[in-house]
Amino acid sequence: MMTTSANIAPRKIRVIGVPLDLGQSRRGVDMGPSAVRVAGLEARLEALGHEVEDGGNVAVAIPEQKKEGDTHAKYLKEITATCTKHAELVVKTLEAGRVPLALGGDHSMAVGTVSGVAEFYRRQNQPVGLIWIDAHTDINTPESSPSGNVHGMPLAALLGLWSSELGNIFNFSPKVKPQNCVLVGVRDIDAVEKENVVRAGIGVFTMRDIDERGMRTVMEEALRMAARGTAGYHISLDMDWVDPEDAPGVGTPVRGGATYREAHLAMEIIADHGRMLSFEIVEVNPVIDEHNKTADLAVELALSAFGKKIL
Repeated sequence: MMTTSANIAPRKIRVIGVPLDLGQSRRGVDMGPSAVRVAGLEARLEALGHEVEDGGNVAVAIPEQKKEGDTHAKYLKEITATCTKHAELVVKTLEAGRVPLALGGDHSMAVGTVSGVAEFYRRQNQPVGLIWIDAHTDINTPESSPSGNVHGMPLAALLGLWSSELGNIFNFSPKVKPQNCVLVGVRDIDAVEKENVVRAGIGVFTMRDIDERGMRTVMEEALRMAARGTAGYHISLDMDWVDPEDAPGVGTPVRGGATYREAHLAMEIIADHGRMLSFEIVEVNPVIDEHNKTADLAVELALSAFGKKIL
């Protein structure tokens, strides 16, 4: 029997699965929530002393049921419907005094998570921050996207860089102020997207920044920016941020990512600061994983973000 760590403040967590894979062309991330559950997420969080309940999965259409619609923003209608349902669940979770822990699915689901968190705190006249930890900036618009895949557009939708129902869930936009939004660990950016990053005016720390300045300095600065004048921040963790050697089961792997230890350090620093309002893990693809290695790491990183320490 594992004993709970005395220095972890127990939290009430609700797990929400969003088996969405309409946002990208490579299939399999719809099985991500199952893979992370199979890796023991609930039991391992409870062993730390947290109270965990599973809210089940948001209902999602599958590509075989639907037409992709506009080639510049494929399945946008269905993705918006899923994100709206998800956002409502997130609001209910926060109203019940629980911390939303969302499992993806492709990264377009983050629009639902962030919209829900932003709406809950907007009712209390408080803005929220956003830390987007990813190999990609996900700040394409339908005009700039080379693929038309919406999982490359969620941050642009949340920041109001393109107008759509997706970015306007709960009838307000943007969901976060640019000065409270920070990208961490990016290393693969489309040419036109670079202009969007500059236009958005958000904080950006590339892998080079992490190489030169170290993970600790980068995370401390990123968390300060996201926390300034806000109720706290949402953490959106794309597993392709981690190097493919440690996280092979992702839709769009890019070499040169965070190491196993760097990834844990980032999560441990988030836990130390104690301002995390909600957390999500996206883009776990068990179809191309090795022995559920990526989902297992996803659980380990969640444990670190929720307070697990080495000593």
